[in-house]
Amino acid sequence: MFAFIRRLLFGRPLETARQKHERLPKFLALPVFASDAVSSNAYATEEILLAFALAGAGAIAWKMVVPITLAIVALLGIVVVSYRLTIFAYPQGGGAYIVTKENLGTTVGLVAAAALLTDYVMTVAVSTASGIAAIISAFPSLAPDRVQLCVAAIGLVALVNLRGLRESGTLFAIPTYGFILGVGAMILVGVYRLVTGAEIHPVHHTFPTGPTPLVGIAFWFVVLRAFAGGCAAMTGTEAVADGIPAFKPPESKNAAATLVVMASILAFLFIGISVLAQAYQAVPSELPGLGESHGPIETVVSQIARGVFGRSWFYYFIQIMTAAILILAANTAFQDFPRLSSILARDRFAPRQLANVGDRLVYSNGIVALAAVAAFLIWIFRGNTHALIPLYAVGVFVSFTLSQFSMSLRQRRLKQPGWRLYSSISLFGSIATGIVAVVVAVMKFTAGPKVHILGLAVPTGSYIVVILIPTIVLILQKIHQHYVELANQLRLTEADLQQPTEVRSTAIVLAPGIHRGIVQALRYAKTLSHDCRGLYIEIDPSETALVRERWEKYGLGVPLVILESPYRTVVDPVIRYLEEVKKERPDYVVTVVLPEFVPAKFWHKLLHNQTGIVLKVALMLRRDIVVTNVRYYLEK
Repeated sequence: MFAFIRRLLFGRPLETARQKHERLPKFLALPVFASDAVSSNAYATEEILLAFALAGAGAIAWKMVVPITLAIVALLGIVVVSYRLTIFAYPQGGGAYIVTKENLGTTVGLVAAAALLTDYVMTVAVSTASGIAAIISAFPSLAPDRVQLCVAAIGLVALVNLRGLRESGTLFAIPTYGFILGVGAMILVGVYRLVTGAEIHPVHHTFPTGPTPLVGIAFWFVVLRAFAGGCAAMTGTEAVADGIPAFKPPESKNAAATLVVMASILAFLFIGISVLAQAYQAVPSELPGLGESHGPIETVVSQIARGVFGRSWFYYFIQIMTAAILILAANTAFQDFPRLSSILARDRFAPRQLANVGDRLVYSNGIVALAAVAAFLIWIFRGNTHALIPLYAVGVFVSFTLSQFSMSLRQRRLKQPGWRLYSSISLFGSIATGIVAVVVAVMKFTAGPKVHILGLAVPTGSYIVVILIPTIVLILQKIHQHYVELANQLRLTEADLQQPTEVRSTAIVLAPGIHRGIVQALRYAKTLSHDCRGLYIEIDPSETALVRERWEKYGLGVPLVILESPYRTVVDPVIRYLEEVKKERPDYVVTVVLPEFVPAKFWHKLLHNQTGIVLKVALMLRRDIVVTNVRYYLEK
């Protein structure tokens, strides 16, 4: 039954030889690796406007949204040029971690890795929360179920990714291209109306305006905060460079082309939405009834679509595609988080299980780990997009900065043709993104609303990520230290060849009585050692005489040790006796044989004591004690 359910959910296992056939053409790679970046258009413009709304700067918000958008798009162009160079320089993938580790050292490489891991988790949480917010915009009655819907969406995307790379690419192509088509049509129709002078009806929101206009430092402070919020549009740009091995050959050429197409689509949609947000006077609005802060009742994209098309079927098409791509934008992280984790695991900086390839030729353990952490974040922050956004973008801009600076150093060191130009581009890009990283961290340090954790109102902001990245680096270093120490202690030397090959042992069979299963265990134990004993823990003294009598008849000549247990516990007397045996024969290995009968039906197991499991857990870390199970299978 379990095998059938597993095959139904995840599909048939794939042979290792099929791995090259599971790679993606550019048409499918674009939705897989670009869904994060493209989907950020659904909330990037909104975050710019939100910064002005919070400052009560309605008079200048719509004037500044387009210039800020153009500045972010210019920065995007610089980053894309630099990452295109990285793709050809490091075709094995790994992105910022690999290039930084090679050019700036292991510790700095781990900083880049920690920043990316944090960003991938944030990508899943933010994109899912935003997707559910888009659904709630169209169907407000679903608002009370926000958290449950978010967790269910994360589980769905994780399940699709566990089925394999090609299947996830095929499935996610529909919402990605549907979103591009829907929002692209909205932009073209809206801009056409602007150009032809058609009447434009505002979406009837009043922008919050403070008592005094913003001037001087206060004005630039708000502009920087809006810029920091809008930079969320650039998240996901690094995904293609991280996942180069997923492309069909020639991998680097296809990845570079996909990166350029992705950036072009992102820039077009971002600028178009910002222009229409200004024209239709869209404003972030809050949804009452869910606490002091929460997601908007109607997203900016929803307002623009309503202004352009009204509540027509195409409006609902845009909302459905927006929700779908936002939820499925988490797919980009589900591709790159497991891949980066596997590289860290191979370098012994992460648990080795993360390097294992599953039945469907994907890193299953990494996918499950990412889904679990993201769902936990959703639960902590109650699916609040504006509480999660301040945690977003810091990590990715840290990785942008380290990656581009590393590429600049690499080009200067190798001095390949055109190195001066390319090195200058990468250096300029690293300076620009470094400044943005600082701006984002400072402007969003405590920018988010408060969330209630264990009854305490905790402010949210980028300070969480600023603390989290060094913590992750420390954890990765501790994991590496453990693996190095393990390797040193397990390394074979010539002295090991001089050790005696004979292992002397004492076999002890834990017997709750005497039956066929016990006799089978006794036969096995006698093959292990001449010093073989049975051990019976006396819980009910009235049964002891019968057990002793039957043991003399069926016990195969193995002596039986009977221990009293006045407090009716099994574990403590067993452990005390084993310690005495070890003192009695310090050079011997003690082998504990646990007889176990296996019922014909799995639910029959619930009808019996689980003493064997408790004993195994109690003995698993004891030195010089080997625990083995001898199973007796019952017939139907």
